[in-house]
Order: sequence, then C-alpha cells, then structure tokens
Amino acid sequence: MPSSPRAAGRPLTFTEQARRAQLVDVTIRLIAEHGYAGCSLQRIADAAGVTKAAVLYHFASKAALVRAAYGQVIGGLAEHVGGLVEAAPGPAEAVEAYVRGLIGYLSAHPDHVRVIVEALDDEHDTGIADRPASPARWQPLATLIDGAIQTGTYRAGLDSRTLAIVLGGAIDGVVGESLTDRSFDLVAAADAIVDILRRSTV
Repeated sequence: MPSSPRAAGRPLTFTEQARRAQLVDVTIRLIAEHGYAGCSLQRIADAAGVTKAAVLYHFASKAALVRAAYGQVIGGLAEHVGGLVEAAPGPAEAVEAYVRGLIGYLSAHPDHVRVIVEALDDEHDTGIADRPASPARWQPLATLIDGAIQTGTYRAGLDSRTLAIVLGGAIDGVVGESLTDRSFDLVAAADAIVDILRRSTV
C-alpha cells in the first residue's frame, strides 16, 4: 500500500479528501447508533465499503478518526451559532441567538449530540482536550454577556461567568433530556431558558 498522506507529509488529493470525509461521516453515524465502544475500525470500514487497512491509511487509529469526527461536529456547530450571533441586531439579542442557536442546532442534529457526549466521556481515550467544564465552554457566551452589560442592556454588576455557566448547564440539561425522550420539546425548552435569561438580567 502507498504511504499515507499523513506519513508522507504531503497535501491530500481530491480523492483522499473525499474518502476522509466519507469515513468521518460514517463514524459520526456509527457512534450515534452504537456508541464509542461499539464503533470499531472494522465496523467503520464495513459501513464505508472499504478495508480496515484503507481506514488506517487515512487515520492512524480509532481515536484519530473520532477526533476528526468531533472536530467536524464542533466546527458545524460553531459556524451555525456564529452566523446567528453575527446577524443579531444588538448585544442582548446576540446572547439569545447563541442560546437558541445552540439548542436549535443540536435539536436538528441528534447524531452530533451523541458524538460530543461519547467523545468527551472520560472512559474513552480519544485524546480530546476539551471537557464539559473547560473554560472554552463558557467563555464565548460570557463574552457576549459582557457586551450586553457594557452597553447597559443588562444590569451592571451581573457576573457574566456565572450566568454563562448556568445557561450552559441548562442547555446541556435540556439537550440531554431530548436524547432520552425524543418527544421532549426543545423549542419550548429554548423559550423557557431565554425567559429565565431575560428575568435574571434586568
């Protein structure tokens, strides 16, 4: 077998990019269906219609493939939410767009929610540094809240870090509930969280 692009240190060809994208998409689907433990390299290869060796040609390990899947999921989420925040007409609207955008995206992509949960599980050695309690989880929202405080839209003295952590916990809670109960109304849940936000910032 020819040396892999990662081993050779050369740019990916169009065909290699397409194959890697296919493997990442398959991995997202299989993790959602079977969990991390049930998503072996052989199962990924079978679902993609390639050999296990072909998977290893593109990704050195299962953990590397899961990291790529996680990166794609987080990238899509960030792009969606970022676009909504940028389009918001004001600071308070930007905070609400963040909350609604995050819940809305995860509601529309339950497979991605499962990938995030499985990839960040401490029992799985994925090599992903991000964790639910890491500052990167609350800082973007806290920054938006600070913008609303600085413009006088939110009351002075509001603790942006605490509010961002509380909102993040609420978002995680309702999204988690939707995983176990598909009838759970995430749109209504988003409305409730935004109502709590508005009441706590005046």
